[in-house]
Amino acid sequence: MTMDSIGRPRALTIAGSDSGAGAGIQADLKTFAAWGVYGTSAITALTAQNTVAVTAVQLVPPEIVTAQIDAVVTDIGCDAVKTGMLGTAALVDAVASALRRHQLPHVVVDPVMVAKSGDALLSDDAVQAVIRHLLPLARVVTPNIPEAEVLTGRPIRTVADMRDAARQLVDLGATAALVKGGHLDGATLVDVVCDAGDLHELDGPRLHSRHTHGTGCTMAASVAAQLARGVALVEAVAGAKVYIAGAMRHGVSVGHGHQPLDHFWRGVGTA
Repeated sequence: MTMDSIGRPRALTIAGSDSGAGAGIQADLKTFAAWGVYGTSAITALTAQNTVAVTAVQLVPPEIVTAQIDAVVTDIGCDAVKTGMLGTAALVDAVASALRRHQLPHVVVDPVMVAKSGDALLSDDAVQAVIRHLLPLARVVTPNIPEAEVLTGRPIRTVADMRDAARQLVDLGATAALVKGGHLDGATLVDVVCDAGDLHELDGPRLHSRHTHGTGCTMAASVAAQLARGVALVEAVAGAKVYIAGAMRHGVSVGHGHQPLDHFWRGVGTA
């Protein structure tokens, strides 16, 4: 593990800005800080967003995204990467090219497709670009069930289906896949990890909470932060599940819609 001058690992988030600060770049940087990791960013999109809706989106030109990645990596360095909202095939291609050129380690791909409000955040051709160009660079890809259905082209109705989808995502090029089971019914929430062909099921009680905005971003960022710290993947996923459960229980009540997490429920740098 390589650290910055004050002894912390570094993680880069490449994602969209959420002006309401519940998801996206803002959630990622808060998550990195909670795990004691120095966070850097490359912003791919500006959104006018709150707890209720996304009212406007302005994508950042691919060359500006590339310039942000280059600036951060060549000076500060990077021990893990988390990708989020990428929007278009051109942005996916630009990000994948930069990841390859810099040979960045521990890439966590969160294939953000739809906001909590229901707004589409990834175009159809961008989905195909993710499959072709980003999955082969991923240490782990972290879709929820609807995202995994899009990526694999198969319906997912059971935990057995989740296992099959995770295996298929690895076959598509990712080193590992985490298929999150939050969209299935039942008192127990099961997440499935396929890491280099080995299957693991991590379960826990299902939480019923209004504080769900940014859970996907926070899960992926939590995994990336721990990979930057040298934690093994399955252990990182288990740790992220505990962290998110606490962040949901201590969620922040703001606005009138989907409520955000409390990323600092255990303090700064102590997660």
